[in-house]
Amino acid sequence: MPEPVDESPQPPVPHSHAATLKRLEQSSGSLAAQAIARMDETLPWYRAMPPENRSWIGLVAQAGIAAFTEWFRHPDAPQAISTDVFGTAPRELTRAITLRQTVEMVRTTIEVMESAIDEVAAPGDEGILREALLVYAREIAFATAQVYAQAAEARGAWDARLESLVVNAVLSGEADEGAVSRAAALGWNSPEHVCVVLGTAPDGDSELTVEAIRRASRHAKLQVLTGVLGDRLVVIAGGSDNPLAVAKALIGPYAAGPVVAGPVVPDLLAATRSAQAAAAGLKACSAWQDAPRPVLADDLLPERAIAGDPAAREQLVEEIYRPLEEAGSALLETLSVYLEQASSLEGAARMLFVHPNTVRYRLRRVTDVTGWSPSDVRSAFTLRIALILGRLVDGDPQS
Repeated sequence: MPEPVDESPQPPVPHSHAATLKRLEQSSGSLAAQAIARMDETLPWYRAMPPENRSWIGLVAQAGIAAFTEWFRHPDAPQAISTDVFGTAPRELTRAITLRQTVEMVRTTIEVMESAIDEVAAPGDEGILREALLVYAREIAFATAQVYAQAAEARGAWDARLESLVVNAVLSGEADEGAVSRAAALGWNSPEHVCVVLGTAPDGDSELTVEAIRRASRHAKLQVLTGVLGDRLVVIAGGSDNPLAVAKALIGPYAAGPVVAGPVVPDLLAATRSAQAAAAGLKACSAWQDAPRPVLADDLLPERAIAGDPAAREQLVEEIYRPLEEAGSALLETLSVYLEQASSLEGAARMLFVHPNTVRYRLRRVTDVTGWSPSDVRSAFTLRIALILGRLVDGDPQS
């Protein structure tokens, strides 16, 4: 027959360093107080914090010492140190104090505990306690890094969602004060000059593309809100009144193909106009095979107008045709004849019954009034489209 099994309760196995453990338990309160006093004495940022945050930091220090006591009691048991120590404080504390400040707080607490080893440890246990504290300090360092990494990942994911909402609102024409508030939460400080740059997004990880845009913007001293929407890489850039220079500074991460910069607008709310111009330019850019890269949306006005962009049509009429009309019929007539005569001064002069110098003078006036030179092939094309659209508007009884 098998012998009966003794099921009576067994006495607990005594801790191999019971005396040191007992002293450590008795000293935990005073060690926490010393750590807080040392922080108050040596860390200016701690003294400047609100009482509530100082109280939370005190609880973290106490929890750290208590966790070390428990860890010393069961050194071989798995310990969730980050939960034991940092779980006592609210998540908002990771935003109230920086990683550097947290490291200083942990270092101060560890130094206080290390300086008390000779008093706390039982005779002969000083080395054991010091070694245990060193191992625990390493674990605390990893736990600190983990807490802040998790907070940074969560904050980064949230920021990415916010940024995507802002970029989509601007691109879709739905930007409002809510979008401005979200942008402010992302660090956008309302620069005076804003433009939108559009192009094709590269294949691969969109987060890498966004980070590349951020690096380029930092180098160019620009503020940016950016995102990949479908196959398009959208950048809202602030801080420069030169949209072409902005596009050149940020063009690196874009995939092959056209990159179009919208006009400069005063603020984020008006950025929808820049985005719509850039989007229309990107759509019409294929019609200008020799277009530079990057190209301004305003340089694509004729292609945009032909493609059906009402804003481009209105801009051509209001910025070219109307000023010429107001400057006198002679300019409109001279420009029209000059273009019809294949940009020939002599041919235009014969048709107008004037001296070629008169035609030359009037064409210079056209350039002064519109900013477009009739002698340049590209500008002549833009002027011709503007004249056609202006005549269509004037000839439409419903206009």
